[in-house]
Amino acid sequence: MDITGAPAAGEEADLTGVAAGASGEAAFEVPELPEPVVEPASPEPPADEDPLTELDGLLGTESEPEPVAAAEPSENEAQEASAEGELQSSGEEPSAEEDVLLQAEDIEEEEEETDPPLTPVPTAPPVGEPTGTPILVGGDDFINSEATLVAYDSPDGPREVLLTHISEEAEEKLLDALSIPGTHMEEIQVEEEVKERLDLDKEKKLAELTKTAITSVQHKLKNSLPMSEASIAKHQAAVEAVTSVLNDPSISDDEKAMAQHYMDQLNVVKDKIDNGGSIMPWMDAYEVTATKMVTKQIPVPDGDPEPGTLPATVRKASRIQANLDPATGQTSWNGVSRSSAQGTEYEIDMGDGWKAVYRPYKDNNPANTEFSLRGQLEVHAPAGAGHGKDLVDRLEQLHLMNKPMTAAEGEWTYLANNIKAQGLEDSAGMKAAMETAQGLQDLQVQEIVHQRMESLMGLDSDALQTAMKRIHLEASHKVLPMKVEVVRDAVAKASGYSSGADLAASPGYEPTPSTGGKWTTWSRFDVTGKKAEIQSAFKGRSLTHNLNGGDLASLLGTGVLASTEKRALMGIGGNLGKSEQEDKMTGGANSVFLRVKKTPSSPGGGRLIWDDPSVLMQRSDYYAYNGDHYGAINPAHYNYNAGAITRDPMKIAKFSGSSNEIMFRNGIDLLGAEAPSRIVCHTAAERSSILASLTARGITQLGGKPVEDVLCTESDY
Repeated sequence: MDITGAPAAGEEADLTGVAAGASGEAAFEVPELPEPVVEPASPEPPADEDPLTELDGLLGTESEPEPVAAAEPSENEAQEASAEGELQSSGEEPSAEEDVLLQAEDIEEEEEETDPPLTPVPTAPPVGEPTGTPILVGGDDFINSEATLVAYDSPDGPREVLLTHISEEAEEKLLDALSIPGTHMEEIQVEEEVKERLDLDKEKKLAELTKTAITSVQHKLKNSLPMSEASIAKHQAAVEAVTSVLNDPSISDDEKAMAQHYMDQLNVVKDKIDNGGSIMPWMDAYEVTATKMVTKQIPVPDGDPEPGTLPATVRKASRIQANLDPATGQTSWNGVSRSSAQGTEYEIDMGDGWKAVYRPYKDNNPANTEFSLRGQLEVHAPAGAGHGKDLVDRLEQLHLMNKPMTAAEGEWTYLANNIKAQGLEDSAGMKAAMETAQGLQDLQVQEIVHQRMESLMGLDSDALQTAMKRIHLEASHKVLPMKVEVVRDAVAKASGYSSGADLAASPGYEPTPSTGGKWTTWSRFDVTGKKAEIQSAFKGRSLTHNLNGGDLASLLGTGVLASTEKRALMGIGGNLGKSEQEDKMTGGANSVFLRVKKTPSSPGGGRLIWDDPSVLMQRSDYYAYNGDHYGAINPAHYNYNAGAITRDPMKIAKFSGSSNEIMFRNGIDLLGAEAPSRIVCHTAAERSSILASLTARGITQLGGKPVEDVLCTESDY
């Protein structure tokens, strides 16, 4: 069962995220509210009885409320100063909107204390840091809930950008926020020839009766079965209905031709009942051509953006063309330069100097565009520093989740990743658990709506839509612990534990991600809890990566083995990988490639070696082929083979193909907990240079070992 509604095609959108809101929907479902009962009312109801004010106070803070006019204050109230010393010069109380925003601040502070973000959002990301600052965003709008804040250096000041990859099911929400030329429709009346059944046919159900008889007899013919009484009875019922029409002297010529059409078919059926034989050709219903006025929708090529939407333009796909300075290790971008790509993207004007760039799934055909760029989103702040938190907040303009992920949300994502990584989707009880989890949220939404029915009635469409969005978010927050418990129990039973509590207490259960490296990664408990078994399975075998002539010093200067897509954003030039362009088409460009090999006793230079593969096998984001498929996850690419992909570390340990490949999303932090056990330099001089560089940066250990023991040369073997 797909825990997040991720796309089946190619698994490009990972099955991760949390159920914080009605993910994947263009708009929240608005209930059918009864018409309010009109009763005599006082000329001026008290301000605290205003329905929308009450609704805003109850629903809280998850999205910006619709502006609401303040109620007229009393004379005494108008003369009182604010408790904070603010002068109400107009003699009015704060508006309902201001009240809600004040409540929002209080609630957010309280939630931050009780369930702080897993990855705090920096106000100003470090300028020039190539890999940026990784963060996790709540909700399941983003693959693995990941986003990165990068501050490129530029002559005009830092260029701060949020980079993420939205899931395919969240795209409709984003598109609903945009006005794209040619995508908005208007209705026109046109005269058109249409084919349709005759009214008498529909009334007497002649087509349906004839089809039922044909289908029943066809089944017997296909399977060489004797004709049943039921098949004979269905044929007889159809004959009687058609005969009744044919015997009616008042029918028109068209109606007579229609009835004869069905009788001819039924005569064939009669012959098959009596004599058997081959199957019958398919029967089409009898239709006539008529000219009618029909309502059609046509695209409006140009025009003003629809109210409440962001203007967008369609252009050829591109990527940020950054530059990494090898001397300083800093990345820069002038805010303008972009490299071309095969596909389509939208440039979105978010107002006030803000903009976004999005590469849609729907307008990028996997057969002829770069699969790895589908779903990529950039949000750009105006030049200058200090926009980190605003970059996350601005996601709301695109109808996407915009709150940092909390620990409670993190466990949901952790379970989702493990379900996918361990292949538990079809395990007994998993589908029922998912349905129960969704049902809990639906019931919570209904309960809140019922409680607030009086205040919801009478709201206009926009205000009601806003209110329902906030109700869904509130419901998701309230039921998340229950949903986690239900799914945890199902995962536990599917993986051999007696209960969810037993699973949660097991040594390998780590429901928070690793956030200390250059990217966030989630673990899988079937590896972290059975490390000795994984090490035994890989005994005598290692994971390796060959730089193929690449510069080892430059690689360790950045500290990461980065995917093709990540390298582009970091400002690292192309043509470093063996098949970069092909990998963009297969989807492999979002990952780095390693191989399983017999532990090398005399490795060549320019190699990274993990003699303990369990270090990386505990991640939940890898997939593998026992052969060279260019990391294909694009089902439209000839290298893709769904039956050959595996995520099972025990199967990967037994790979025998010389060109096998294991793909890890985004990349590997070479200087952190995922560091290789051996880094093989070509020469002693190269080793000395790299060692001096690492020492100068304060790096004395890699993966718990002294740097001197990790760095080696070809001649050491």
